[in-house]
Amino acid sequence: MSTLLGNLRYALRQFRMAPIFTIAAILTLALGIGGTTAIFTLIHAIMLRSLPVSDPARLYRVGTGDDCCVEGGPQDEWGMFSYPLVERLAKEMPEFEEFTAFQAGRWRMSVRRQGIENAARPLRSEYVTGHYFSTLGVGAFAGRVITPEDDKPSAAPVAVLSHRAWQTTYGGDTSILGSTFILEGHPFTIVGIAPPGFYGETLESDPPDIWVPLQQDLMVSGEGSLVRQPISAWLRVIGRLKPGATTAGMSARLTGVLRQWLQHDSGYPANWIADVIRLLPKQNIAVIPAGSGVTMMKEEYGRSLTILMAVCGLVLLIACANVANLQLARSVARRGQTAVRLAIGATPRQIISEALTESILLAVFGGIAGLIVAVASAKLLLSLTFHTAHFLPISTTPSLEVLAFAFLLSLLTGIIFGIAPAWFATRTDPADALRGTGRGNVDRSTFARKALLVVQATLSVVLVAGATMLGRSLNKLEHQDFGFQIKNRVEVDINNPPASYTVPQLQAMYRLLEDRLKAIPGVQSADLAMYNPLTDNWGELIMVAGHPPGKMSEDSGASWDRVSADYLQDLGVSLVKGRYFSIADNETAENVAVVNEAFVKRFFKNDENPLDQHFGLDLPEYANTFRIVGIVRDAKFAGFALSRPARPMFYVPMAQGVTTYKEAIMRNLDKRSHFIGGILLTTTLGPGALEPLLTRTFADVDPNLTMISVRTMQQQVDSSFDQERATASLAGVFGIVALILAAIGLYGVTAYSVAQRTNEIGIRMALGANRNRVMQLVLRGAFTRVLIGLILGLPLAVGAGKLIAAQLYGVASWDPVALSMATVSLAICSFIAALIPANRAASISPMKALRVE
Repeated sequence: MSTLLGNLRYALRQFRMAPIFTIAAILTLALGIGGTTAIFTLIHAIMLRSLPVSDPARLYRVGTGDDCCVEGGPQDEWGMFSYPLVERLAKEMPEFEEFTAFQAGRWRMSVRRQGIENAARPLRSEYVTGHYFSTLGVGAFAGRVITPEDDKPSAAPVAVLSHRAWQTTYGGDTSILGSTFILEGHPFTIVGIAPPGFYGETLESDPPDIWVPLQQDLMVSGEGSLVRQPISAWLRVIGRLKPGATTAGMSARLTGVLRQWLQHDSGYPANWIADVIRLLPKQNIAVIPAGSGVTMMKEEYGRSLTILMAVCGLVLLIACANVANLQLARSVARRGQTAVRLAIGATPRQIISEALTESILLAVFGGIAGLIVAVASAKLLLSLTFHTAHFLPISTTPSLEVLAFAFLLSLLTGIIFGIAPAWFATRTDPADALRGTGRGNVDRSTFARKALLVVQATLSVVLVAGATMLGRSLNKLEHQDFGFQIKNRVEVDINNPPASYTVPQLQAMYRLLEDRLKAIPGVQSADLAMYNPLTDNWGELIMVAGHPPGKMSEDSGASWDRVSADYLQDLGVSLVKGRYFSIADNETAENVAVVNEAFVKRFFKNDENPLDQHFGLDLPEYANTFRIVGIVRDAKFAGFALSRPARPMFYVPMAQGVTTYKEAIMRNLDKRSHFIGGILLTTTLGPGALEPLLTRTFADVDPNLTMISVRTMQQQVDSSFDQERATASLAGVFGIVALILAAIGLYGVTAYSVAQRTNEIGIRMALGANRNRVMQLVLRGAFTRVLIGLILGLPLAVGAGKLIAAQLYGVASWDPVALSMATVSLAICSFIAALIPANRAASISPMKALRVE
């Protein structure tokens, strides 16, 4: 212990004697350790942290994946289920003490407090079964939670409010408990407030504000309710394992039940069954640990976090190499002192111990400073990725696990950059060292310093090239041809009115709304749609008249949207052939459709004219439902597929509906498609100016209409690439940091080399070497190391490009621009860093140089 304390005092004394070195080393390490700790903070929060519930280790999920929100066919690896299927599976899960089913998607309900609020507000809602809170092991902060007695069609409608919504939306008003709220036009009693910190079973931005018993969807959605539909899979399942039970054998048992159910009880149309049977071997249900809940963010952001962790790891290695070089230079400068100590009896072990203590203490200080960098970097990354979110249940405050990670990383870093200087410190020959630094002695650390410099150059090339690839990919994504106009277009997302509205009521209301919107000063056009571009995606199986029935596969499906008469023209989707919709395409006219080029390519042969051809949805008997009257250019509506070619898509008029559907599910599909979710405005007004005008317009037309968001089309496009932008931005920042650290390292090594060769340079100048020859000599030595780094780094950069190929759009792993950028930027930084000591060397007086020892 006394030895350790002595080493610590010695290290602190050395730091006080060299404050510039100490500060530079701590800041360098803080960047490397802080960046790595920041990414680990997010990895821990998103991928490793357990739910804030009791005994999360006993929670298991039935199913996998993060698909959303309603699935109508075989899923292969199942993760969502219809309620009838959940009831069937429940009989085969005796290992669970209890289980719960809950809504996969996040819908919004129009909510207002009865007698207090006149206008409704959109709150994020989640339907859950009666065992939801008890399965998760969560009690109420106030009042009570939803129970199985509440989850019955005949039960009095109740709901539980989230603690955050209670605080932020309703100001923590205690009279909320027991009060009546109007949800989608129906009265509900608020019976409880969820505990603070509870965000549900899924870590996501803007988690639920209100939880509603699943069976109340029968009242809220009426005929459109999904509760009794066997085809529509929209629920996820989590169970709590009984003490001592295991999940061994559950997956196989549930898979068997699923396959039997698909054949006999799924409710699939008869023409689907042959395909269902063919696909049966692929249909599986896995049972996986759910202590972290439904890991949507892990699926969505895991790869980006892995890339950033690798980037920060490389920056940390560069920082270690940089500090190791500084330490090596200090150890050489202290050779005389070390030689004296060795001469009077100090052992190599003592010298190594002191050097390692100094390095580890330096790294710990760097780690402490790095925690500040970590918190700031994590906040920056979250703000870039989720800048449109109102609430994100992720804390950047370091947890105990993160603090332990930072401490261990600091220790490891100190050992990595301290081991070489410590070893070289014991290689000093006292006799040589005491002769002086200028003559007759050999610096054994020279090769190590040059090797570390090559490492820094190599890693810098990889980082800069990789960051440039990500940046160029983002630029190509943002500036691709989306197939529609972006300038002066504003998207307004609205919540659906109550499901009790009939289609004629909806059409009359929407006609009035459209007229009122067009009357707003500064609005050139206003159009309605089931959903706007980049906000949603609806898809169905396509049946073309005169063609064989479509098979149940991705190649037989198409996306679709229901739009008002002028929507496509005002959006700027170009007409290729035929015509757009018109006001004549109303409820009394023949059902028509406009399709895109990808739809034509998928469903018609080259020699077929698609115009006036007929097609329908899902069932062969409806193949004559829609007549194609126009073909438009491909437009990218699906926000999740912007890096892929446009999907096949068709559009149908808002004013029309299909009256020939016999099946309840098809009638419900048609009715649900008449509830608009998007408004498109052509205007030069910004969202801030429009919002109060729109709020007043909605209230005048129908108080049940609630606005979710107003944003320009450019903002919508930008938000679609938040994750890519955050990854590219941080990678770019760390690439610049890597260049700066490499330049500092090159400057240090070159300056030290000049100092060591002062005698040699003086002799050369005394023998006739001019200023330019001396500068060339120094620059040649510096650029030789940089060139070696480039030779090693460029192939590694190509390899790194292949590793991140899945993240790239329109950019090859060997992208010449990225490789050239890395080469040029490193060359420029290296030239500037080497020029200063080279100029100093050329300014040496030969007489003074020859007197240096």
